[in-house]
Amino acid sequence: MSQADLSRLAIGVLGGTGPQGRGLAYRWALGGLSVVIGSRDLSRAEHTAALLRDRAGSPRVSGTDNAGCAAESDLVVVAVPFDGHAGLLTSLRSPLAGTIVVDCVNPLAFDQQGPYPRAVPEGSAAAQAQALLPDSRVTAAFHHVSAVLLEDPAVSTLDTDVLVLGDDRAATHLVCALADAIPGMRGIYGGRLRNAGQVEALTANLVAINRRYHTHAGIRVTGL
Repeated sequence: MSQADLSRLAIGVLGGTGPQGRGLAYRWALGGLSVVIGSRDLSRAEHTAALLRDRAGSPRVSGTDNAGCAAESDLVVVAVPFDGHAGLLTSLRSPLAGTIVVDCVNPLAFDQQGPYPRAVPEGSAAAQAQALLPDSRVTAAFHHVSAVLLEDPAVSTLDTDVLVLGDDRAATHLVCALADAIPGMRGIYGGRLRNAGQVEALTANLVAINRRYHTHAGIRVTGL
């Protein structure tokens, strides 16, 4: 999909006031794409949208509540804490019907030994999303992208690959293009949605790497 094709889409970001969602929205706004910030708090969504319009120099950023974001968007990224994941998606089942949903939620926990993946009955946050949204086209992506780098205006390119998983090939192709729209980033098909669990869990390893080496590590796939 070309940049021109992407520019016709409204990209919703549920959790767009948090670091990950806000960072992704900022990068897409920089690229001239249309972004809708969703939040439980309408005023926070509108405030974040105003900040991003200013930072990105783009008028194509708006803010609304989560239900409005789901209804207005052609594609919706879920970037919320895992504890609120199931409740939010259950409440949005109707407006998200038929929509491509990109789940980038990492079910992690932390103790004195560091980060570790949480057990999810469905196998992954993305699989949970598909179970809760049977009429949506669920994909999994953007798990390993540093929010710090996304939000840093001094960082012009992001040296990372994005694994995109899903059972709908047209949907995964579009999400790969969405990753490619961010300079330095590359979207790579990573398999079926049933394989999302290990991708989400790998984030715990990256957090551990970042803490040990004081960096913001991503991943690169060789041979492509």
